[in-house]
Amino acid sequence: MLDKEFDLITIGESLIEFSTNQKLKDAECLHKYYGGDSLVVAIAAKRLGSRVGFITCVGNDAYKDYMLSSWENEGLDTKHVKIVDENNGIYMVSRTPGEEKEFIYYRKKIAPAKLSLEDIDEEYIKKAKVIYASGVTQSLSIPAREAVKKAFTIAKENGILTAYDPNYSSVISTNEDAKEYFDEIIELTDILFMSSKYDTKSIFEISSLENIIKHVADKGVETIVIKSSIDKGYHLNSQRNTTFIPFYTDHVIDTTSSGDAFNGAFLHAITNGYNPVEAAKIASIDAGLQAQGIGAIKSIPSQDEVYNIFKSGE
Repeated sequence: MLDKEFDLITIGESLIEFSTNQKLKDAECLHKYYGGDSLVVAIAAKRLGSRVGFITCVGNDAYKDYMLSSWENEGLDTKHVKIVDENNGIYMVSRTPGEEKEFIYYRKKIAPAKLSLEDIDEEYIKKAKVIYASGVTQSLSIPAREAVKKAFTIAKENGILTAYDPNYSSVISTNEDAKEYFDEIIELTDILFMSSKYDTKSIFEISSLENIIKHVADKGVETIVIKSSIDKGYHLNSQRNTTFIPFYTDHVIDTTSSGDAFNGAFLHAITNGYNPVEAAKIASIDAGLQAQGIGAIKSIPSQDEVYNIFKSGE
């Protein structure tokens, strides 16, 4: 790939995370951090050594300085993070051992929903090798949805790769919305990440993995990764050739955002000269290590941790 100022620019929401290992009804103390799917993608790539920019809106509240200073300490480019007079979103998560995770989201009328066309700077987009966004970003508001389409259109017009993950959650959007978001962006997408547990079942009426891949490839998507918890791995289709990459580990503590960590690591590898199969192996290690820790971002591994394993062939 031609040298650019950024390997990756992601567009999306940022949220304050409050977490506990107890049931939410029992917890007297919650640990503060931050999350958001596109932010996890950005930081996963950054910790592996990529040059990464993040486009979002941050609320002018008590958490503003904490979020901005944290991202700057990570090394993210935040020149296109806009401060707005709305509150930042919050989510609470309970990871009680042996039980289903509990989630509560407070993300209505939040700062990232203020994302709009004016936040997409054409010259900034042109500085990236890859532009990334998700269905979560599109779900924030109609202007945010328009912003994603504008960014992907600029990217396609300038030979820049685009990457997209529907990242469907019934807490955030309906099946019908997810299908609309997908249909609106798929023909502008080069790299597609999907979950067989959530995305493919919500967006397609096709059950066969092979037919889903064919359907998406026929739309012009060059690289498709379908994450399958049933098969315990990743079905990678690149240039219409399919390869299966197993999960790096079965030892899992917390899978919150491990799929986003995979996406960030995959895009890091692609923009740094690795082929799609190698990129998927690197990303599987990254996601596996992340899932062995607690929290969306806190447990994202470092470059040395991931590459030592990748180079050893473990």
